[in-house]
Amino acid sequence: MDTSRHEHANHIAACLELAVILEASAHKPGNVSVVTNFENTRYEHFVASAVAARSSFEHAAEQGAAVSKGEISLAGVGIGKIIRNCVANINAWQHGGNTLLGTVLLLLPIAAAAGMIVKENTLGIVELRKKIKLVVESTSPEDAVDVYEAIKIAKPAGLGTAPKLDINDPTSTNRILSEKTSLYQVFRIAEKYDMICSEWVNNYPVTFDLAYPTLTRQIRNGDDIHVAIIHTFLKILSQYPDTFIARKTSLEKSREISLRAKQILELGGFETPSGRESLSRFDQQLRKSSNLLNPGTTADIVAAALALAVLDGYRP
Repeated sequence: MDTSRHEHANHIAACLELAVILEASAHKPGNVSVVTNFENTRYEHFVASAVAARSSFEHAAEQGAAVSKGEISLAGVGIGKIIRNCVANINAWQHGGNTLLGTVLLLLPIAAAAGMIVKENTLGIVELRKKIKLVVESTSPEDAVDVYEAIKIAKPAGLGTAPKLDINDPTSTNRILSEKTSLYQVFRIAEKYDMICSEWVNNYPVTFDLAYPTLTRQIRNGDDIHVAIIHTFLKILSQYPDTFIARKTSLEKSREISLRAKQILELGGFETPSGRESLSRFDQQLRKSSNLLNPGTTADIVAAALALAVLDGYRP
């Protein structure tokens, strides 16, 4: 590999690793942070996971660069295998359970797409979004099988059952291969009840159209990154009920939580005494139910927005 390509991939990997650590650090309600832990999952598990994921971010970027050079096809990126290997590596580096499955599913296509953009010192967000669409739409049935393996390794909470190609059904992977169902098509089936899948198949609408603009606006307004992340988190949650919570409890409960996030923002969020008090009560409420009310998918979207910001030049 030429030196410039390696440096480009290494830079992308560093950006995404930083994004994961920044997201995990912020004291978002109902989530692990630098000052709050779950019983079996702590902040250091997320830091270890970010470090473990870096080599996969770099590999995805290298594959993207190979596409741009015409050395491999888009279908040859092998995003499913990269996701599986990334999750396995994360699992080997920490004992806190599933930390980054949703984040990895969102960030690895971003890494591959960024690798395809080889202009010096620039990474246009509009162009990046177009490349992400190419990456996810070019996935194969083999990618789908690899992602099923990744999910089995991660063992995410609240997985439930699916109406078609259920991951808990041992015949699903054979059907995926025999029916030639791509990963993109599998996620199309799941998009109605899983926000990560919806982001994949709809070209990351919440990430690009809400989360990233909210985050960058907060940063431009002079908020420190901690406050910017919390407000971005609340903004997403207020408009999109968290599907992780909905799967573990009910859609009605996730909508209640979204309404609370909206009310906190209307009080001023982290920037007013009443907002901070309400935010603290909200955090305690979400932690009372054995992590059933952890807005984990919202946190994954924030990580993706941070990845875009850091790729675009943001530095803490």
